[in-house]
Amino acid sequence: MEAIPEPDVSEEHPLSEHWVWVGAHRPPSPRILFEHMTQNWAAGSISREVHPAATMSKERRRRLGELFTAKTLVVPSGNFKVRSNDTDYRFRAGTDFFYLTGCQEPDAVLVISPSTEGPQSTLYLPHRRDATTHEFYTDARYGELWVGERRGVDEAAIYFDVETAPLERLAKDLASLGGTDVVTLRGFDAEVDALNDERDEDQELAVALSEARLVKDDFEVAQLQLAVDFTVKGFEDVVRALPTAIGRGERVVEGVFNLRARVEGNDVGYETIAASGAHATTLHWVRNDGAVRSGELLLLDAGVECHNLYTADVTRTMPISGTFSPAQRRVYELVLAAQDAGIAAVRPGAKFMDPHDAAMTVLAEGLFELGILKEEPSLALRKDRQLHRRYTLHGTSHMLGIDVHDCASARNEFYWGELKEGYVLTVEPGLYFQRNDLTVPEEYRGIGVRIEDDILVTAEGARNLSAALPRAASDVEAWMAELWRGATPNLGL
Repeated sequence: MEAIPEPDVSEEHPLSEHWVWVGAHRPPSPRILFEHMTQNWAAGSISREVHPAATMSKERRRRLGELFTAKTLVVPSGNFKVRSNDTDYRFRAGTDFFYLTGCQEPDAVLVISPSTEGPQSTLYLPHRRDATTHEFYTDARYGELWVGERRGVDEAAIYFDVETAPLERLAKDLASLGGTDVVTLRGFDAEVDALNDERDEDQELAVALSEARLVKDDFEVAQLQLAVDFTVKGFEDVVRALPTAIGRGERVVEGVFNLRARVEGNDVGYETIAASGAHATTLHWVRNDGAVRSGELLLLDAGVECHNLYTADVTRTMPISGTFSPAQRRVYELVLAAQDAGIAAVRPGAKFMDPHDAAMTVLAEGLFELGILKEEPSLALRKDRQLHRRYTLHGTSHMLGIDVHDCASARNEFYWGELKEGYVLTVEPGLYFQRNDLTVPEEYRGIGVRIEDDILVTAEGARNLSAALPRAASDVEAWMAELWRGATPNLGL
């Protein structure tokens, strides 16, 4: 039998009779192995259903295209990001791309082009690296033996109800447009950014997409409610597990909530804040490496991101022992009163800052009554003073949606303008007394309290999507006691 020659791995000889070149810095694959690996596979099992948001996505693309007359719009999904060496972070599509398509594929690109029949959309995707290609078994990033089945050009057309095309055609198709202006959503895919010169309209596209997402349709509201409902379960899990966290630390709290997020949804919507004791006075405490001690408070700021990427954002501050101390209760009830005032200010036609102003007024008055704020609240609240902010630095609200801080590129006159039916925003006042703050009585030092709910603006006023979680101090205590009653500490799953 004739011996098979050793491979020539130089790029001048990428293919030969006996070898298949599989990429730079990779050993070639024996052709007999290639033939063995790419034959005799049954058809895959990729769903042939239609995405539940396909109809809404089509309408969103139409409206966006009509805002940019005679322009071609290019919106990438983004690329994998390396976590360490040859492993990637779990992929999450760019928010704007997902809003317009429902698609979670990496390296994909949506193109919306003008035509006599109105805006026409094409979704450009890579071909599948299935068992007909050597990438099936040689490519650890894309090969389906490594990462599972993925929707390619044909499957995506059915599922997302949109015209599709191979990704390798994108550059040629954009170049063929001639005099048509091309507007690109930049910062997600460097190769796509390089296809056309940067222009002022690129930022206008980002702004238009953020402003389009301000008003949530029925599908979006339902997804947000689903994310909140899962988040409620996660908070209940944490309470059940609190006894086991004592002596073990904040990572137990983070891990228990994050488990619920992965069981029910796609992931957490943002890094979980599991802040025990004085860590609750650090606004974005995400290290979660501290101790959990009976007698202190736990500030849990967390949200489940559902499979369609809409996320909840909820905060509760709870006594680790199950009972607030007198000092903790005074601070907690002041924050609750501020939140009540903020929620009451949410209604169509109100200004975005109205909930914040209402909450800050209550907090400043309470701080004055506690003897912490030394000057009259009306003076402390003046824009040229704002002395209350030493104890409550952050804003009271932000928009919520696919991103936890959604619609971030919207213009101020829209974001900070009048609230409209269909907006979803948080109301989350807080008080934070640093443990070394000498302006605060010693009994309050190291106490941090935030209460946050997700509020939908309705025609009649507002609806608290996260109302299933108790807010009043006595209700929080009763809720914790009920979850502990007769139950051994576990994950609640």
